[in-house]
Amino acid sequence: MRPFTTMAALACKLAIDNIDTDQLIPARFMRRPRSEGYGNFLLHDLRFDADGASKPQFPLNDPKLSGCEVILAGRNFGCGSSREAAVYALADYGIRVVIASSFGDIFASNAVKNGVLPAHISEEDSERLLRADDLVAHRPLTIDLGAQTITVGNLVVTFAIDPVWKKQLLNGWDDIDMTRSEAGTIARFAEQDEIRRPWMKPAGVPPPTAPRGGKTR
Repeated sequence: MRPFTTMAALACKLAIDNIDTDQLIPARFMRRPRSEGYGNFLLHDLRFDADGASKPQFPLNDPKLSGCEVILAGRNFGCGSSREAAVYALADYGIRVVIASSFGDIFASNAVKNGVLPAHISEEDSERLLRADDLVAHRPLTIDLGAQTITVGNLVVTFAIDPVWKKQLLNGWDDIDMTRSEAGTIARFAEQDEIRRPWMKPAGVPPPTAPRGGKTR
C-alpha cells in the first residue's frame, strides 16, 4: 500500500448519518471482478436516478469537487454488512480519508487494510466541520496522520485512530507486513517457548537445548 503521512485535498461533505455498506456499493454491482474497479458504483443509488442519470444536487456530483480525496460524513459511517467491496469502491474512486464521528467497526478495519484512513473525530468537531461551509466548501483540508490533526483555514481539530492502524498506514503496511515487522520478536518468543514448554513439540522432534547459562523450566 502507499504510505500515508500528510495530504491536502478537497473534501466532499455528506451530512448524512448511517451511510451503510449497501449504500456505499449496492450488492448487484459486486458480481464484476475486483480488477475492473468499483469506483463508478460508489454511492450509486444516491448519485444516480433510476435511469442512470447523475443527480446534480448530490454533493459528490459537484464538478467543483472533481478529484476530491476526502469524505466528511455524518455519524456511523460504514455500518451494515461487512462487505469489503464498500471500501474498494471508495479506494477506486480515489477517496483516501473518511472523516466521521463514528464508524462501523468492520468497515474501519477494512478501510485501513486498503489504505483508506478512517479519521474519528468528536461529535462537536463533526458538527463544526459539517456546518462550516465558508471554511470547507471547495477549500483543501490538510490531514496530518502523524500529528492526528485536520486543518482547514484557521480551524484545527484532532482525530483518533488505533495505534496499530496508524502504524500500518504511516508505513503502507498490510497485515502480512505488520507480522514481518515483528519477525525478531516472534523468533525470540518461539525460541523461549520451545524451552519453557518442550512437551508442545510433536513426537519425534528432539528436545530443545537450554541456552548457555540458562535453565529450562
